[in-house]
Amino acid sequence: MQTAFDGPLGAHHKMLGHWVATLDDAPRLYTRGEARQRIERQFNTAVLEILKSIEIVDLRAAVLEGEDGQPPAIALICDSIGQMDLGWIEKSNALSATLFGQVAPVGMQAAAYQALAASLNAAVPMIGFEDLMEELSAYYWDGSQDDEGALASMKEWRGLEDDEIEVEQLPSGVLARRPAWMIAANARPLKHLPAGLAKRIRRLRKAREALDVLEITESAWRFNSDFVLEYLPEYEDRGTLPPMTIVPFDVFAREIDDIARIGMEQGFHDIVGLYQLPTPVALDQWFTSLKLGAELLLAAQDLIDTHPFQP
Repeated sequence: MQTAFDGPLGAHHKMLGHWVATLDDAPRLYTRGEARQRIERQFNTAVLEILKSIEIVDLRAAVLEGEDGQPPAIALICDSIGQMDLGWIEKSNALSATLFGQVAPVGMQAAAYQALAASLNAAVPMIGFEDLMEELSAYYWDGSQDDEGALASMKEWRGLEDDEIEVEQLPSGVLARRPAWMIAANARPLKHLPAGLAKRIRRLRKAREALDVLEITESAWRFNSDFVLEYLPEYEDRGTLPPMTIVPFDVFAREIDDIARIGMEQGFHDIVGLYQLPTPVALDQWFTSLKLGAELLLAAQDLIDTHPFQP
Protein backbone atom coordinates (compact mmCIF):
# COMPACT_ATOMS: atom_id res chain seq x y z
CA MET A 1 0.00 0.00 0.00
CA GLN A 2 1.37 3.39 -0.96
CA THR A 3 0.29 6.95 -1.61
CA ALA A 4 1.10 8.99 -4.70
CA PHE A 5 1.05 12.76 -5.11
CA ASP A 6 1.43 14.60 -8.38
CA GLY A 7 3.58 17.70 -8.78
CA PRO A 8 4.82 20.27 -6.25
CA LEU A 9 2.69 22.06 -3.65
CA GLY A 10 -0.74 22.29 -5.28
CA ALA A 11 -4.39 22.61 -4.31
CA HIS A 12 -4.47 18.98 -3.15
CA HIS A 13 -1.53 19.60 -0.80
CA LYS A 14 -3.20 22.73 0.55
CA MET A 15 -6.44 20.83 1.15
CA LEU A 16 -4.59 18.12 3.07
CA GLY A 17 -2.51 20.77 4.80
CA HIS A 18 -5.55 21.97 6.76
CA TRP A 19 -6.02 18.43 8.04
CA VAL A 20 -2.33 18.03 8.91
CA ALA A 21 -2.37 21.33 10.79
CA THR A 22 -5.05 19.98 13.14
CA LEU A 23 -2.68 17.14 14.06
CA ASP A 24 0.24 19.43 14.84
CA ASP A 25 0.76 19.80 18.59
CA ALA A 26 3.51 22.39 18.13
CA PRO A 27 2.71 24.35 14.97
CA ARG A 28 5.55 26.24 13.29
CA LEU A 29 6.38 27.75 9.95
CA TYR A 30 7.55 25.40 7.19
CA THR A 31 9.22 26.05 3.89
CA ARG A 32 7.24 24.98 0.85
CA GLY A 33 9.36 21.86 0.46
CA GLU A 34 9.08 20.97 4.15
CA ALA A 35 5.33 21.50 4.08
CA ARG A 36 4.91 19.23 1.06
CA GLN A 37 6.99 16.47 2.64
CA ARG A 38 5.16 16.75 5.94
CA ILE A 39 1.73 16.67 4.31
CA GLU A 40 2.58 13.65 2.18
CA ARG A 41 4.24 11.82 5.07
CA GLN A 42 1.33 12.42 7.47
CA PHE A 43 -1.27 11.34 4.96
CA ASN A 44 0.74 8.31 3.88
CA THR A 45 1.26 7.22 7.47
CA ALA A 46 -2.43 7.56 8.30
CA VAL A 47 -3.49 5.53 5.25
CA LEU A 48 -0.94 2.78 5.88
CA GLU A 49 -1.99 2.52 9.51
CA ILE A 50 -5.51 1.61 8.36
CA LEU A 51 -4.52 -0.71 5.49
CA LYS A 52 -1.33 -2.32 6.82
CA SER A 53 -2.94 -5.56 8.05
CA ILE A 54 -4.76 -6.27 4.79
CA GLU A 55 -3.05 -9.04 2.81
CA ILE A 56 -5.72 -10.37 0.45
CA VAL A 57 -5.48 -7.32 -1.83
CA ASP A 58 -2.87 -4.60 -2.46
CA LEU A 59 -4.28 -1.08 -2.32
CA ARG A 60 -2.80 2.37 -2.75
CA ALA A 61 -4.20 5.88 -2.46
CA ALA A 62 -3.37 8.58 -5.01
CA VAL A 63 -4.11 12.20 -4.14
CA LEU A 64 -4.99 14.10 -7.32
CA GLU A 65 -5.17 17.80 -8.06
CA GLY A 66 -8.39 18.70 -9.82
CA GLU A 67 -8.39 20.64 -13.08
CA ASP A 68 -10.85 23.09 -14.67
CA GLY A 69 -12.42 24.02 -11.37
CA GLN A 70 -12.71 20.48 -10.00
CA PRO A 71 -11.71 20.02 -6.35
CA PRO A 72 -8.82 17.71 -5.39
CA ALA A 73 -9.67 14.01 -5.10
CA ILE A 74 -8.34 10.79 -3.65
CA ALA A 75 -8.30 7.70 -5.84
CA LEU A 76 -8.12 4.29 -4.19
CA ILE A 77 -6.46 1.84 -6.58
CA CYS A 78 -6.16 -1.96 -6.55
CA ASP A 79 -2.72 -3.22 -7.57
CA SER A 80 -3.60 -6.93 -7.32
CA ILE A 81 -4.41 -8.92 -10.46
CA GLY A 82 -5.82 -12.42 -10.77
CA GLN A 83 -7.71 -14.86 -8.60
CA MET A 84 -7.94 -14.22 -4.89
CA ASP A 85 -6.56 -17.11 -2.85
CA LEU A 86 -9.58 -18.56 -1.07
CA GLY A 87 -7.66 -20.82 1.29
CA TRP A 88 -9.65 -23.63 2.90
CA ILE A 89 -12.77 -22.67 0.93
CA GLU A 90 -11.44 -24.09 -2.35
CA LYS A 91 -9.55 -27.09 -0.98
CA SER A 92 -10.87 -30.41 -2.25
CA ASN A 93 -10.93 -33.92 -0.82
CA ALA A 94 -8.49 -34.91 -3.56
CA LEU A 95 -5.84 -33.21 -1.46
CA SER A 96 -5.46 -35.53 1.49
CA ALA A 97 -2.81 -33.36 3.11
CA THR A 98 -3.39 -29.63 2.95
CA LEU A 99 -2.12 -26.54 4.68
CA PHE A 100 -5.37 -26.49 6.62
CA GLY A 101 -5.37 -30.15 7.55
CA GLN A 102 -8.90 -31.52 7.45
CA VAL A 103 -10.85 -30.55 4.33
CA ALA A 104 -14.09 -28.83 5.28
CA PRO A 105 -17.48 -30.18 4.18
CA VAL A 106 -18.84 -28.65 0.97
CA GLY A 107 -21.73 -27.03 2.86
CA MET A 108 -19.30 -24.97 4.94
CA GLN A 109 -17.16 -24.07 1.93
CA ALA A 110 -20.22 -22.98 -0.04
CA ALA A 111 -21.54 -20.87 2.85
CA ALA A 112 -18.23 -19.04 3.13
CA TYR A 113 -17.92 -18.60 -0.63
CA GLN A 114 -21.41 -17.14 -0.94
CA ALA A 115 -20.66 -14.71 1.89
CA LEU A 116 -17.53 -13.54 0.06
CA ALA A 117 -19.34 -13.31 -3.28
CA ALA A 118 -22.04 -11.14 -1.71
CA SER A 119 -19.64 -8.83 0.13
CA LEU A 120 -16.20 -8.46 -1.43
CA ASN A 121 -17.26 -6.44 -4.45
CA ALA A 122 -18.03 -3.54 -2.12
CA ALA A 123 -14.30 -3.07 -1.53
CA VAL A 124 -12.51 -4.97 -4.31
CA PRO A 125 -12.87 -4.43 -8.08
CA MET A 126 -13.60 -8.03 -8.98
CA ILE A 127 -15.52 -10.43 -11.19
CA GLY A 128 -17.84 -12.95 -9.55
CA PHE A 129 -19.30 -15.95 -11.31
CA GLU A 130 -22.49 -14.12 -12.35
CA ASP A 131 -20.31 -11.37 -13.84
CA LEU A 132 -18.30 -14.00 -15.69
CA MET A 133 -21.46 -15.45 -17.21
CA GLU A 134 -22.57 -12.00 -18.39
CA GLU A 135 -19.18 -11.36 -19.98
CA LEU A 136 -19.18 -14.77 -21.64
CA SER A 137 -22.70 -14.14 -22.93
CA ALA A 138 -21.49 -11.01 -24.69
CA TYR A 139 -18.17 -12.51 -25.81
CA TYR A 140 -19.30 -15.96 -27.03
CA TRP A 141 -23.08 -16.03 -27.38
CA ASP A 142 -24.20 -12.59 -28.63
CA GLY A 143 -26.08 -11.92 -25.41
CA SER A 144 -27.75 -15.32 -25.07
CA GLN A 145 -27.79 -17.06 -21.70
CA ASP A 146 -29.27 -20.42 -22.74
CA ASP A 147 -27.91 -23.24 -24.88
CA GLU A 148 -30.39 -22.77 -27.70
CA GLY A 149 -29.54 -19.12 -28.20
CA ALA A 150 -25.83 -19.76 -27.71
CA LEU A 151 -25.83 -22.51 -30.36
CA ALA A 152 -27.61 -20.29 -32.86
CA SER A 153 -25.19 -17.44 -32.18
CA MET A 154 -22.06 -19.59 -32.48
CA LYS A 155 -23.27 -20.99 -35.79
CA GLU A 156 -24.34 -17.65 -37.24
CA TRP A 157 -21.60 -15.34 -36.05
CA ARG A 158 -18.65 -17.70 -35.65
CA GLY A 159 -19.47 -20.03 -38.53
CA LEU A 160 -19.22 -23.18 -36.40
CA GLU A 161 -20.94 -26.46 -37.19
CA ASP A 162 -22.59 -28.73 -34.62
CA ASP A 163 -19.63 -31.11 -34.52
CA GLU A 164 -17.26 -28.21 -33.86
CA ILE A 165 -19.08 -26.98 -30.74
CA GLU A 166 -18.12 -28.57 -27.44
CA VAL A 167 -20.74 -28.92 -24.72
CA GLU A 168 -18.36 -27.15 -22.35
CA GLN A 169 -18.55 -24.06 -24.56
CA LEU A 170 -22.29 -23.68 -23.95
CA PRO A 171 -23.88 -21.95 -20.92
CA SER A 172 -24.96 -25.27 -19.42
CA GLY A 173 -21.43 -26.62 -19.86
CA VAL A 174 -19.89 -23.64 -18.07
CA LEU A 175 -22.40 -23.94 -15.22
CA ALA A 176 -21.76 -27.68 -14.93
CA ARG A 177 -18.05 -27.13 -14.35
CA ARG A 178 -18.55 -25.16 -11.15
CA PRO A 179 -17.03 -26.89 -8.13
CA ALA A 180 -19.63 -27.83 -5.55
CA TRP A 181 -18.40 -25.10 -3.19
CA MET A 182 -19.39 -22.41 -5.73
CA ILE A 183 -23.05 -23.46 -5.83
CA ALA A 184 -25.34 -21.43 -3.57
CA ALA A 185 -27.77 -24.31 -3.06
CA ASN A 186 -25.01 -26.27 -1.31
CA ALA A 187 -24.45 -23.61 1.36
CA ARG A 188 -25.45 -24.57 4.88
CA PRO A 189 -27.59 -22.07 6.83
CA LEU A 190 -25.74 -20.16 9.55
CA LYS A 191 -27.56 -22.05 12.30
CA HIS A 192 -26.03 -25.31 11.02
CA LEU A 193 -22.46 -24.00 10.87
CA PRO A 194 -19.77 -24.20 13.56
CA ALA A 195 -20.02 -21.21 15.89
CA GLY A 196 -16.69 -19.73 14.81
CA LEU A 197 -17.51 -19.90 11.10
CA ALA A 198 -20.97 -18.42 11.62
CA LYS A 199 -19.45 -15.60 13.67
CA ARG A 200 -16.97 -14.74 10.91
CA ILE A 201 -19.67 -14.74 8.23
CA ARG A 202 -21.84 -12.45 10.37
CA ARG A 203 -18.87 -10.11 10.82
CA LEU A 204 -18.41 -9.94 7.06
CA ARG A 205 -22.10 -9.29 6.43
CA LYS A 206 -22.17 -6.56 9.07
CA ALA A 207 -19.13 -4.88 7.49
CA ARG A 208 -20.83 -4.94 4.08
CA GLU A 209 -23.98 -3.41 5.56
CA ALA A 210 -21.93 -0.61 7.14
CA LEU A 211 -20.41 0.26 3.76
CA ASP A 212 -23.74 0.11 1.98
CA VAL A 213 -25.17 2.79 4.27
CA LEU A 214 -22.74 5.39 2.88
CA GLU A 215 -23.73 7.58 -0.05
CA ILE A 216 -21.37 7.52 -3.02
CA THR A 217 -20.06 10.99 -2.09
CA GLU A 218 -19.23 9.77 1.43
CA SER A 219 -17.34 6.61 0.56
CA ALA A 220 -13.67 5.99 -0.19
CA TRP A 221 -14.74 2.71 -1.84
CA ARG A 222 -17.09 3.95 -4.57
CA PHE A 223 -16.86 6.34 -7.48
CA ASN A 224 -18.90 8.30 -9.97
CA SER A 225 -17.79 7.00 -13.35
CA ASP A 226 -18.38 10.44 -14.90
CA PHE A 227 -15.40 11.80 -12.98
CA VAL A 228 -12.85 9.10 -13.80
CA LEU A 229 -11.48 10.57 -17.02
CA GLU A 230 -11.46 14.08 -15.55
CA TYR A 231 -8.98 12.98 -12.89
CA LEU A 232 -7.38 9.97 -14.59
CA PRO A 233 -7.48 10.56 -18.37
CA GLU A 234 -5.13 7.63 -18.98
CA TYR A 235 -8.02 5.29 -18.17
CA GLU A 236 -9.65 6.13 -21.50
CA ASP A 237 -7.49 3.47 -23.16
CA ARG A 238 -7.96 0.83 -20.47
CA GLY A 239 -10.24 -2.18 -20.48
CA THR A 240 -13.52 -2.06 -18.60
CA LEU A 241 -13.06 -5.22 -16.54
CA PRO A 242 -11.78 -5.16 -12.95
CA PRO A 243 -8.47 -6.91 -12.20
CA MET A 244 -9.52 -9.51 -9.63
CA THR A 245 -11.85 -12.49 -9.42
CA ILE A 246 -13.02 -15.17 -7.01
CA VAL A 247 -13.73 -17.52 -9.92
CA PRO A 248 -11.13 -20.36 -9.86
CA PHE A 249 -8.59 -20.18 -12.68
CA ASP A 250 -7.96 -23.91 -12.68
CA VAL A 251 -11.59 -24.54 -13.71
CA PHE A 252 -12.33 -21.56 -15.98
CA ALA A 253 -8.90 -20.64 -17.35
CA ARG A 254 -10.00 -20.46 -21.00
CA GLU A 255 -13.02 -18.30 -20.27
CA ILE A 256 -11.17 -15.91 -17.98
CA ASP A 257 -8.27 -15.59 -20.43
CA ASP A 258 -10.68 -14.71 -23.24
CA ILE A 259 -12.67 -12.01 -21.47
CA ALA A 260 -9.58 -10.59 -19.68
CA ARG A 261 -7.42 -10.29 -22.81
CA ILE A 262 -8.05 -6.57 -23.30
CA GLY A 263 -7.32 -5.88 -19.64
CA MET A 264 -4.05 -7.79 -19.82
CA GLU A 265 -3.03 -5.87 -22.93
CA GLN A 266 -4.28 -2.38 -22.09
CA GLY A 267 -4.73 -2.41 -18.33
CA PHE A 268 -7.64 -3.28 -16.07
CA HIS A 269 -10.14 -0.85 -14.59
CA ASP A 270 -8.56 -1.07 -11.16
CA ILE A 271 -10.21 1.91 -9.48
CA VAL A 272 -11.78 1.05 -6.14
CA GLY A 273 -12.97 4.53 -5.25
CA LEU A 274 -12.66 8.15 -6.38
CA TYR A 275 -13.50 10.62 -3.65
CA GLN A 276 -13.69 14.37 -4.20
CA LEU A 277 -12.44 16.79 -1.55
CA PRO A 278 -14.49 19.97 -1.84
CA THR A 279 -13.56 21.01 1.74
CA PRO A 280 -10.97 19.91 4.33
CA VAL A 281 -13.82 18.45 6.42
CA ALA A 282 -14.43 15.87 3.67
CA LEU A 283 -11.07 14.28 4.46
CA ASP A 284 -12.32 13.15 7.86
CA GLN A 285 -15.26 11.41 6.16
CA TRP A 286 -12.85 9.76 3.72
CA PHE A 287 -10.80 8.31 6.56
CA THR A 288 -13.95 7.17 8.39
CA SER A 289 -15.15 5.31 5.32
CA LEU A 290 -11.67 3.95 4.62
CA LYS A 291 -11.77 2.25 8.01
CA LEU A 292 -15.17 0.71 7.24
CA GLY A 293 -13.87 -0.82 4.01
CA ALA A 294 -10.73 -2.02 5.74
CA GLU A 295 -12.92 -3.81 8.29
CA LEU A 296 -14.74 -5.59 5.46
CA LEU A 297 -11.45 -6.75 3.93
CA LEU A 298 -10.12 -7.87 7.30
CA ALA A 299 -13.34 -9.78 7.96
CA ALA A 300 -13.01 -11.49 4.56
CA GLN A 301 -9.37 -12.24 5.28
CA ASP A 302 -10.27 -13.76 8.63
CA LEU A 303 -12.93 -15.92 6.97
CA ILE A 304 -10.45 -17.16 4.36
CA ASP A 305 -7.53 -17.69 6.73
CA THR A 306 -9.34 -19.41 9.61
CA HIS A 307 -10.40 -23.02 9.23
CA PRO A 308 -14.12 -23.44 9.97
CA PHE A 309 -13.51 -25.89 12.81
CA GLN A 310 -11.52 -23.27 14.71
CA PRO A 311 -13.45 -21.07 17.16
